[in-house]
Amino acid sequence: MKSKLEYILKHNRFVLKIYQIIFSYIFKFVGLFIKIDKRKIIFTSNSLRYNDSPKKIYEYLLKEYPDKFDFVWGVDQVFKYDISGKHREVKVDTLKYFLECLSAKYWVTSVNIERGLHFKPKKTVFLNTWHGVAINKMGNAVNSRNDFDWSKVNFIPYSNDSEIEIYESSFNARESSMIACGLPRNDELYNVNESLIGEIKHKLGLDVNKKIILYAPTWRDSDDFGSNYSIAPPINWKRWEEKLSDRYIVLLRTHPYTTKLMNVEFNDFVFNMSDYPLINDLLIISDVLISDYSSIFFDYCILERPIVCFGYDYELYKKIRGFYYDIDKEIPNGVMKTEEEVLYHINNIDYIKESAITKKFKDKHVKYGGNATKICVEHLIKGKYDEN
Repeated sequence: MKSKLEYILKHNRFVLKIYQIIFSYIFKFVGLFIKIDKRKIIFTSNSLRYNDSPKKIYEYLLKEYPDKFDFVWGVDQVFKYDISGKHREVKVDTLKYFLECLSAKYWVTSVNIERGLHFKPKKTVFLNTWHGVAINKMGNAVNSRNDFDWSKVNFIPYSNDSEIEIYESSFNARESSMIACGLPRNDELYNVNESLIGEIKHKLGLDVNKKIILYAPTWRDSDDFGSNYSIAPPINWKRWEEKLSDRYIVLLRTHPYTTKLMNVEFNDFVFNMSDYPLINDLLIISDVLISDYSSIFFDYCILERPIVCFGYDYELYKKIRGFYYDIDKEIPNGVMKTEEEVLYHINNIDYIKESAITKKFKDKHVKYGGNATKICVEHLIKGKYDEN
């Protein structure tokens, strides 16, 4: 029921507008009678789980300021995730959740902490890391939406200068709120060594003698009004196994929005890593990344390893969703539309050459990064900001 309601709100502008006007007004009014707790920080993250940049910021604060703050996590299910340290949990979209938001001095999120509404108290400090570098259109650039308004967000980290215009046009963000530091979740990708790679492979029980392909396709919109978000890449996995299994294994990681993955059976060649909580572990141990239109390209390129864009529905996706630039020209090796192209490319990879190509991509699209967590925290609790 909830997924269908969310689908309607995203796809029906009239219903969305009514929802925003009524409930934004209600919570703004309620907020007039709630005192701001200067110690309280509330976190929400991508897909309402314990992950992404807010997790890194929380863990940094927990280490550096263990007794200074009252930490609250907004999640889809309380006590489902292994959240470290002293904290409280609240289920998102409940009255208790909105009251926690209204009383918190600090908001930290990588999504929309206001749940599509607009009720931020004037004295609340708001850090929105977002959950990836822009590749496909988002915010107000999608389906003529105009409800995204980040004009009251105090701090927004970014990885390259082209994101400034994107955040301004697609989210109504202010340039003065933006921080050139990269994403906190990616800091650890700048400090990878062979010892760490071996440690993670051992933890996951993977064959250390084989190279690893990480296949991480993004989600596709529902075609049944939000009941199901399935994905069915046109892949003959038996063929992949025949062509690659002597040298490779595949880790398959679907997007959190994806509810069902079609056309795949997992075995000792294809491993299901969709529920594994630490995406960076998978990036760190992988020798090749295959994705489509996901911002994971910009995370992985930090490692300067081969990238493959398998855009089997590229023309349709471009027509329905759209991109901020021509990814067929920007992504290393362009968009491969068939599995034959992908298999041929992987079987003939020149790792030295591909690493150099990926480095050029990184230098252009991920200009900033490596110390983002510390920089974001310093802005959050010490920085100057406009009260909005």
